[in-house]
Amino acid sequence: MTAARTGAPAAARRRARGGGTGRRLLGLLAVLVALVWVFPIYWMVNSAFLPTNRMRTGEPSFLPFGGTFSNFRNVLTDSAFYDAFKVSLAVTGLTLVVAILFAFLGALAISRFRFRGRRSFILTILVVQMIPAEGLFISQYQMLDNWGLVNAVLGLTIVYVAAILPFTVWMLRGFVAGVPLELEEAAMMDGLSRTGAFFRITFPLLAPGLVASGVYGFLQAWNEYTLALVVMTDPDQRTLPLWLQGLVEANRATDWGLVMAGATLISVPVIVFFLFVQKRMSAGLVAGAVKG
Repeated sequence: MTAARTGAPAAARRRARGGGTGRRLLGLLAVLVALVWVFPIYWMVNSAFLPTNRMRTGEPSFLPFGGTFSNFRNVLTDSAFYDAFKVSLAVTGLTLVVAILFAFLGALAISRFRFRGRRSFILTILVVQMIPAEGLFISQYQMLDNWGLVNAVLGLTIVYVAAILPFTVWMLRGFVAGVPLELEEAAMMDGLSRTGAFFRITFPLLAPGLVASGVYGFLQAWNEYTLALVVMTDPDQRTLPLWLQGLVEANRATDWGLVMAGATLISVPVIVFFLFVQKRMSAGLVAGAVKG
């Protein structure tokens, strides 16, 4: 009996050591995957500080020692950059607001109500997602041209909303369905109206879903290139991805330092937006669970 009692803790210690080794190996693997993922971003930022002669050498420069800010200076003194920034900001802002509003209402409808044609509506959302965007370019351009919305912020916004809305509705549907209806019913028993129970109890719990959908919509609208290339044919109405492409084509020998500086500056609003909404996402995970 004594030997059995002493053997059990030893076996437990061996299992604990084995589990600790496994966790360390998984942690090391996670670090390696993170480094592989972040390296292209680091290379873009590092290259933005390198002069052209160092960019074209046979030996790569992993650190920007002796670098220069001239690439950023050239981008920031280009008036076309600010024009493209205004267009991208307007299109992305409008797309985000309209897409989230309609997706939220659609997700509520198919999750909270049972109506005729509900399943057909859900199936239509999935089918629309399967259609390649390139297959709609001609019809979309003709539609916008008939409405006089080619080379217009509103026209590109309509196309972006149509592209983002199906997946956003499907994403929000999962969040809405994950909030029990009994929470609203309990709040109504405490004296709240149906509208008050929704906005005070259910809506705060949907904040993470709204933020996740907003991040998806922002990234899609901010970085999209092909639809903007079709709709915005006027050089004065280019978005930032089109401006960056024009920067490449404007030089016979591409100045990659200038291109990398432009790409870095385009990435800054995405990082700022994500840092802003991350706090709201964390707060939304616990808000609304108790009637305020």
